[in-house]
Amino acid sequence: METRRQEALTGTAGCATAVLGALAGIAVWLPYGRRGLSGAFEGQTTAPMAILLGVPVMVFGGAAAALALFALVRRRWRPALGLLAALTALAAFGYGFDVLGAPRALEDCGSPC
Repeated sequence: METRRQEALTGTAGCATAVLGALAGIAVWLPYGRRGLSGAFEGQTTAPMAILLGVPVMVFGGAAAALALFALVRRRWRPALGLLAALTALAAFGYGFDVLGAPRALEDCGSPC
């Protein structure tokens, strides 16, 4: 059994891991989000779509990935599998709503590019 101090330390490390994972998710999303927020091309993602879908997917995805890694390091297999399933669902949602793919202006660019 862990002592209360060890439990508190583990909980603090888990919270710090989740926050760092969420920040990493934002850092990964930022290059795409910047293009989506500017709306530089006609078919590109609009600002509300980029903010309402992109930010939560990357924040929750980053936190879930970091916590899954934390659970794997601690050899907690069931929570790690649950978090990996949640991460897979978030990735499917993100790609389904096109908030994780490249902006359309980069994909569909014709001869002027």
